[in-house]
Amino acid sequence: MKPSSFRVQLILFTFIRTLLNTAVRMMYPFLAVFARGLGVTVDQVSLALTVRQFMGMFNPFLSPLADRFGRRVGMLTGLGIFVVGAGILVLFPRYEALFPGLSLSLLGMFLVISSMQAYIGDQVSYEQRGRTMAVVEFGWSLSFILGIPAVGFLIARYGWQSPFPVLAGLGLVALIALARVVPQDRPQRGAVHNPLANLGVVLRSPAALAGLGMGLCFTAANEVVNLMFGVWMEDTFGLQIAALSAASVVIGLSELGGEGITALIVDRLGKARAIRIGLAANSLFALALPWLSGSLWGALAGLFFFYLSFEFTLVSSLPLMSEILPSARATLLGLNIAIFSLGRAIGTLIAPQLYDFGFWSNGAAALLFNLAAFLLLGLVHVAKQSTPSDPA
Repeated sequence: MKPSSFRVQLILFTFIRTLLNTAVRMMYPFLAVFARGLGVTVDQVSLALTVRQFMGMFNPFLSPLADRFGRRVGMLTGLGIFVVGAGILVLFPRYEALFPGLSLSLLGMFLVISSMQAYIGDQVSYEQRGRTMAVVEFGWSLSFILGIPAVGFLIARYGWQSPFPVLAGLGLVALIALARVVPQDRPQRGAVHNPLANLGVVLRSPAALAGLGMGLCFTAANEVVNLMFGVWMEDTFGLQIAALSAASVVIGLSELGGEGITALIVDRLGKARAIRIGLAANSLFALALPWLSGSLWGALAGLFFFYLSFEFTLVSSLPLMSEILPSARATLLGLNIAIFSLGRAIGTLIAPQLYDFGFWSNGAAALLFNLAAFLLLGLVHVAKQSTPSDPA
């Protein structure tokens, strides 16, 4: 493939990731707006979001499509599901439609992401893959920096329903562009054609299970702090609106910084070494946050580095996971995305109980989860070692 053609694909991939992530992330800052528009309570909309998260657990049963029929088919199918989900809310703007609309949008996004990551794994050598995957991951932070403000503009000008036709239309444009820009690819040599058998291949691999366990632990570590940070800010500073507004900017910039640093250094450091550094830094800042409560700016600085180190860890793990089982790459990456959701769910479940003992206990729990991730990383071995300097 010509380098110029692949660069065009990466630009398109980043746009698609920004679009899909915007659709998922926009529900949180505008939760009350959507609830008022639908004539329901915030709790009722939150229920639809909970159902959406559980639907994401079905992604491991869809992602083998990209191993069986090719990555292009997986990405196109995922975009099609996303467009249908957004289209449901265009045609039926009422509360009952929120459940299938949001759930299908998330399921489509997960299939696109796992297929896209597998495609990059096929096209880019392992020693350069970290940078390429990190570039596409810019779509996560850009959705917060560019996408969410755009959604806010649409809602303020045209009403709460206005983001959905725009998202559906842009999704359709992205689908057509993807069909034109990405050539048809073939399944990897050695791929198992039965989707359930592909899942079996992953679940019988000790290295894959260790990698999945690692991802579950470091996402749970992030969530036990992430969920209660706003409450801690309110309790500590008594400036809920001002503090949380500043925190939202800090989070977006830290995510962008984490992805940028990963793109610059992960391939030179080595994926496993980068993950270890990220876990150590994340643990340090999780423990330090309660001690930074003397000033709002100190707390925001701690928040910045906590999220930056988490994003660095997560993005550094993607190329490592993509090389454990090349013949079932999309299946493993799809399961990895579902595991991230499970880790967040575990963190969400225990974070409020931990906070009852003080915010320091959330930081201590994050340390323990990160330590478990650190130990599991030692059991992860890729299919082949590309360079002596990159042990994993």
